[in-house]
Amino acid sequence: MSAPFTHGALRLWSVPTGPIQENAVLIAGAQNEGFLIDPGDDAERLLTLVRGSGVTVRGILLTHAHFDHIGAVQPLREALQVPVWLHPADLPLYHAGAQSAARWNLPFIQPADPDHEISEGQTFTAGDLTLTARSLPGHAPGHVVFTAPGLVVAGDTLFRGGIGRTDLPGGNHPQLLAGIREQLLTLPGDTAVYPGHGPRTTVATEAQTNPFLQ
Repeated sequence: MSAPFTHGALRLWSVPTGPIQENAVLIAGAQNEGFLIDPGDDAERLLTLVRGSGVTVRGILLTHAHFDHIGAVQPLREALQVPVWLHPADLPLYHAGAQSAARWNLPFIQPADPDHEISEGQTFTAGDLTLTARSLPGHAPGHVVFTAPGLVVAGDTLFRGGIGRTDLPGGNHPQLLAGIREQLLTLPGDTAVYPGHGPRTTVATEAQTNPFLQ
């Protein structure tokens, strides 16, 4: 099992899953309770991570509902017996998961509907860990990011040297750029950004060097 990133008392594992190498995230506080975010594929490997970490997962949180971010939702919600949260604006994408994966000729388990909706500013607590949802549409209509002290789980909004695609159904390029500036670049510069694909970065690095933000 790979070593987690640490931010004070918080621990975070970022695990590339599936053929599209989507980063699933396991995050926990000092009391070893936490959340699984965007389990995209490789359910067995993620389950092994959860069990090996000793973290009690209190729920599955989704930044958005593109198929590469939800492919392991159903087996993991069943194995862990936890609820699933998604912003309601992304429900049509969620329902289209199997159809979208089929375009790539990829196997896909269509998950049952989410248990709960995510709203702007909503907080999620597990032990001493609190995550806050911030709405950041543009890559997907209901995209959210999750912030905690020192870090943000950014999904497909901001990458190292890039931003999320906006040429997919429901995408909006000006909206995504505005959201990144309002919701992410206003965080402290040393805030670690854990994107949905690729390596982690920081708010300051992207504000200074990301070609899409200059």
